[in-house]
Amino acid sequence: VTAELMKSFLPVFKDYVSNTFYPVPQEAIGVGSAFEGWSPRDWDGVYRVLVPLNPPPGHAFHLELNSAGQMAARTFSVRVELVCTCKSEQLGKKLLCFLHCSKKKLWWKKKRSLLQTLCTGSYLDVKKTCHWFYQLVRSAWLHVPQSYSWHLVFQPCSRSCQFWLRKGKEKLMVEVLFGVRHGDSDIFVASQPTEVQNGGSSIMVSSQPAKANFMASTVWPETYAVAEAKFFQHIARQMPCEKLHLKCLQVFTCTLRGTGFSSSTWKNVVMHVLTTVPLSRWSRREFSRWLWNTMAYLQRCLQMKHLDHFLLSNKRLPAEINLPPVMRRLEPLNLFEHLARDPTAHREAMQAYGQLRFR
Repeated sequence: VTAELMKSFLPVFKDYVSNTFYPVPQEAIGVGSAFEGWSPRDWDGVYRVLVPLNPPPGHAFHLELNSAGQMAARTFSVRVELVCTCKSEQLGKKLLCFLHCSKKKLWWKKKRSLLQTLCTGSYLDVKKTCHWFYQLVRSAWLHVPQSYSWHLVFQPCSRSCQFWLRKGKEKLMVEVLFGVRHGDSDIFVASQPTEVQNGGSSIMVSSQPAKANFMASTVWPETYAVAEAKFFQHIARQMPCEKLHLKCLQVFTCTLRGTGFSSSTWKNVVMHVLTTVPLSRWSRREFSRWLWNTMAYLQRCLQMKHLDHFLLSNKRLPAEINLPPVMRRLEPLNLFEHLARDPTAHREAMQAYGQLRFR
């Protein structure tokens, strides 16, 4: 339902922004466990999609890194630059050039650049973009076929567009995130899911600042969710038993409560195992064996106090997953670095592993 709704929205969105200088929404991408085919025990029941935003005519987006820090917690600002369109045409008409047209002509034609609408200073503002996107969805709703059978109710949110869909006793929660792509890669900077805004963990960002609520409105966290979803699609095409790896991941995430291990940790572990063992050897008869093999992989990582972030500097990454060149040259990020620094945390992690093994 969510995927079909977003397909219906897209042409309406593009029609609404066609004669404006607002960002241009692109085809939505399903992200998170619901679209990857597995869900942790504590899944919040929200179906999330990411809508890439392209710059409007006469504008360009430039991603500027705010602070290097930990790779999995990088944040960016999206600088908006005006570009000359004096020699450009759209639908056979000459485009206004915000760089070279007189202010009088722009005022007369009632045209405002993106810098004057959704930006704070020279940077794209997440909250202003969110408010605009809400209005876009509200205006488009009556023009999609789903409006005849579903009832849409918006939820208040400052960094994403969240709404309920209801039809009789059936209902589902949809959250639309929006973001800007790193070049032509599968990595984005994006708005934040509600769970992050409320201080929880996130499927969008591997690691977030503790007080996400106080993040500046021009700050866009980096997300690997699209690349991860693409990886699981790649594995499904290669796997003899299409969903066996997802069942493996689901079994673990359903037994994690109270152990201290997050579902994102297990996701990284399972993705590593999937690239170190030939997929032809995965079978239903060997399912329990693969559960134990995955446990053994985690145990080695805990003993060594080292678990590489799956997507960064991974030479086994499928070629179809496109990373920015700079990310392929980075040193791998150790997700267990805190265990190496804190003996107490390492001892507790080993005890949690023993508890998980017993379960």
